Amino acid sequence: MSSAPPIHLLDYGAGNILSVRNAITAAGYPNIIDIATPEDITLLMTTPNAVIVFPGVGNFDGAMNALHAKSFVLPLKAYIEGGGSYFGICLGMQTLFHGSDECPGVPGLGIIPGTVDKFRPTTTDPVPHIGWNTVISHRPNSQVLAPRHLEVGKEHRYFVHSYRAAVTAENRDIVCTTTDYAGSRYISSVESGNVFATQFHPEKSGAAGVDLIKRYLDKVTSGSKATGEDVNTLQFPVPAIVPTVLSKRVIAALDVRSNDQGDLVVTKGDQYDVREKSEGGAVRNLGKPAALAARYYTSGIDEIAFLNITSFRSAVLTDLPLLDLVSVTAKTVFVPLTVGGGIRDMKDAAGSIVATACEVADKYFRAGADKVSIGSDAVEAVLKMKERGGVMNGDSSIESIAKMYGVQAVVVSVDPKRVWVEGEEIEEAAKKGHTVVEEGGRKCWYQCTVAGGRESRDLDAIALARGVEKLGCGELMVNCIDNDGQGNGFNHVLLNAVVDAVSIPVIASSGAGGAEHFVDVFQQTQVSAALAAGIFHREEVAVGEVKEAMREKGIKVRG
Repeated sequence: MSSAPPIHLLDYGAGNILSVRNAITAAGYPNIIDIATPEDITLLMTTPNAVIVFPGVGNFDGAMNALHAKSFVLPLKAYIEGGGSYFGICLGMQTLFHGSDECPGVPGLGIIPGTVDKFRPTTTDPVPHIGWNTVISHRPNSQVLAPRHLEVGKEHRYFVHSYRAAVTAENRDIVCTTTDYAGSRYISSVESGNVFATQFHPEKSGAAGVDLIKRYLDKVTSGSKATGEDVNTLQFPVPAIVPTVLSKRVIAALDVRSNDQGDLVVTKGDQYDVREKSEGGAVRNLGKPAALAARYYTSGIDEIAFLNITSFRSAVLTDLPLLDLVSVTAKTVFVPLTVGGGIRDMKDAAGSIVATACEVADKYFRAGADKVSIGSDAVEAVLKMKERGGVMNGDSSIESIAKMYGVQAVVVSVDPKRVWVEGEEIEEAAKKGHTVVEEGGRKCWYQCTVAGGRESRDLDAIALARGVEKLGCGELMVNCIDNDGQGNGFNHVLLNAVVDAVSIPVIASSGAGGAEHFVDVFQQTQVSAALAAGIFHREEVAVGEVKEAMREKGIKVRG
């Protein structure tokens, strides 16, 4: 039984709460108590060394409405203003401000002067701001930041947000760190007395993030208070500071399915055929998914994607193997986890909805996932929107999940294949709205597929990208069926066409055969991340090898 004091968690009902629980536990504080009533908060005002942790994922309006619905707003403000210990994460920091441009007219807690506003995307900085960035410390005597955190560029944190708070004359006294993105330097953490809040996600920032949580909890549960020296050493501006730079992400994708014995395995196929060619045709087994995920985490992977390719994807709420896998992985792997496959409205034999896409996504978020990936359902959603003349009606999986959890929680997996055209076919394709490009001296357009690449739709991948961005997708995972498993590199022509068409981050997928292909894609396109599967699973290429090759070419990487 741990002797560590209890930590009180304010769960307002949205987002990945389990990852925060896991990080607090890993920091040495396993006794976590949920705040259920306003009286729970009031009682903590007179409880020695009490601390509230408020993690937030989603949108400002949803968070504040949930706090009001639970009657938490007034006691929470009184608790913080009375000197109570408070650790806010992401929205848990943004709600401390007076308001947000995300939902004008909805007041925040009003603890910190200022309004949160939206990033403006640039040609090199898409929005949301997703990935690993560093911070500039303005409080060198902070008891929460470890000495290594003070070295710009030495310690990365994981960010995922579209809105940020600017430093102003009214709030600069409590600014702890700032970060640069999309042409602006914004507040990435605040510290005032025993209040500490971060725009980044320490629970997804690896061992350094867990260490930061531990340092804060050790400080406040021991009764330590901020000193005058902390304020006196506040530095604005920090002299000779080089701007922080978002790192390019390296992602491992794990295609997960059950084998013929019912065990979960990581597999990889040739054009989606995952069975061995030998007699018997067993499902190709490249390892246990939880074990592989743990190996990649210790190797420095930036994100992990579990792709549910068959079997239980059709009954997510009743068959639980992938949910259990995510839950087990999230206990020890403190980097972002994406889950794809079967994220859609679930219907019974009569066609009635038995679980909405939001409810399905919530299951994964509650199990420890940070993002969900939508494939075939996204194609159908864009086709329906085209039939309505481009009008959104709010009924797609993308819209509903983005509204509840924020656009940063929704990834769309684009699975196109080339359609070669020549002569009059080029003009015919263009008339249909297909973007015709030149690849290898020939003309083609990229046709969307569904059902794991087995069926095609009369929709161009570029139109799909624009459509899902409009619906509320926060990130695109761009595959190319023709490149998958070939090991010849990513399809730069397709990737550049997609990047040019949208202002959200793009992940390159399909075709990596060596570390040099990661270097090539980051040098020749503006993608934010690149993904590989089989070459990592078969240990043909190590994560560290990829990052070292990138580093040698001057590409910004974490670690």
